[in-house]
Amino acid sequence: MTWTADPDIDDGPHTVGRWIVDRATRSPERIAIDDRGVTTDYAALAARATELAGALRRAGYGPGDRIATVSGNSTDHVVAFFACAIAGIAFVPLSWRLTPRELADVLTRSAPALVLIEDEHTALAGEALRIAAVAPPIAVLGTTGAEASVPRSLRPRTRRPVRDDDPLLVIFTSGSEAAPKGVVLTHANCFWNNLALAQALPLTQDDVVLAMLPQFHVAAWNCQPLLAWWVGATVVLERSFQPARVLQLIADRRVTAMMGVPTQYAMLAGDREWPTTDASSLRLALVGGATMPVSLQQAWSARGIPLTQGYGLTEAAPNVLHLPTAEAVEAPGAVGRPYPHVSVRIVDPASGLVLEGEATGELWVRGPSVFAGYLGDDEATARAMSGEWLRTGDLVSRDASGVYRVVDRLKDIFISGGENVAPAEVEYALCLHPLVEAAAVVGVPDAVWGERGVAFVVPVDGAALSADEVLAHARRNLAAFKIPVHVEFVDTLPRSTIEKLARSRLRAEARMLVEPVPEQEDRAGERTHGVLHERTKGESR
Repeated sequence: MTWTADPDIDDGPHTVGRWIVDRATRSPERIAIDDRGVTTDYAALAARATELAGALRRAGYGPGDRIATVSGNSTDHVVAFFACAIAGIAFVPLSWRLTPRELADVLTRSAPALVLIEDEHTALAGEALRIAAVAPPIAVLGTTGAEASVPRSLRPRTRRPVRDDDPLLVIFTSGSEAAPKGVVLTHANCFWNNLALAQALPLTQDDVVLAMLPQFHVAAWNCQPLLAWWVGATVVLERSFQPARVLQLIADRRVTAMMGVPTQYAMLAGDREWPTTDASSLRLALVGGATMPVSLQQAWSARGIPLTQGYGLTEAAPNVLHLPTAEAVEAPGAVGRPYPHVSVRIVDPASGLVLEGEATGELWVRGPSVFAGYLGDDEATARAMSGEWLRTGDLVSRDASGVYRVVDRLKDIFISGGENVAPAEVEYALCLHPLVEAAAVVGVPDAVWGERGVAFVVPVDGAALSADEVLAHARRNLAAFKIPVHVEFVDTLPRSTIEKLARSRLRAEARMLVEPVPEQEDRAGERTHGVLHERTKGESR
């Protein structure tokens, strides 16, 4: 496909749509995407994205609009992202792991001007849209769908140049509150995040990046893939996480860089193909989502592939701290030092005083990559910020050399297989059952998933309620990774005051209730429906 640059681009200097346009001009024939063996060069990617951007503009969409998607990782999805970036439209990738009720909620919250749906997820999206309190135009992703015909906007926008402070991504994430919040990241946020990544953990046009995180996560864009497309590298898109297949891709595609969560790296090292897989091409394996166990670092180092630990959060776009590979082996449990252009401080949660030197307290973050706010929620944004500083809600320690470690979370969320789980959201869903009077959920450590949820349930007086019934109800209302692994019935929930739930007491009790489980337990098949595995067509939800 022949690529012709647009000489009239007058958008802001930090707008991300420029990246694919500039790269196509410099390296038109280099491979941008390898999607299950189907390759797309930079000229074709830029041509498809600019053509779709033009069609969106002609249909009345533009800056101020949001386009939601329900899609797995695919070339079509990347085309839609860059089309939105070029047109100044916020891209809102929604999770296909959610139940229809959960997806309907985030559709309502995001109020999209258009919804783009991948064929495989039309049933889920259709049911969610029937439940949702919004009725936007919809189209199918791809060359025979939206790229062939874009539905007219219900509220046409006036065309204008794209600005650096226009929203680029809206990523829904679970915090300490029941409802997921949409994190708004601007073009400038993503520009500075990727510039910092380029300086700390650089990629070149000769790299081959394996992208196996689902694209409704911020890391699936801002932790290697977008930087790869900026510098002209190849991104191998993987739709699901199947350890044997990922190991095969590393060997066959000569993958040089990748990112995953500790659970994924543990499953790769535990696969029977691990000892014989040729992983000699891999030079940068980035870990995020949780702190990796020492044993995991040792398993990969033994193969000559030290894992590079990082720390971040969606509100910071997400990169905050990283530990160079050379130090990672010598500093187990550490998450590193700040990225370039990122400032951090430790604050005493009780007094609000900034702590210097060796210290333990709440981590605060400042910099041009810190988000623009929560979508439609000024109050939540105000709670998260203190002036220019983002309050992470994570308790960290800093040693004499300036290296940080995560100690605990001040928020109630826990992380299961790299996915944030908000106890309040799970508790709300459990309490939808007519025989549940109250519920509390806490996370407990787990060798495979990092953490798992345990639910304490108070039944309605005199109700005959079983754990199986509660879990069946949970499966109808919650994504698989949010479902508790154990239900404990109690008469009352402990409280430290009349208002505040004593979660620390529940955590201690939960640890005694749940014994470590073998890695190959029957439940593992169910959990792969959550963080690590995309369903195949026809598979039950």
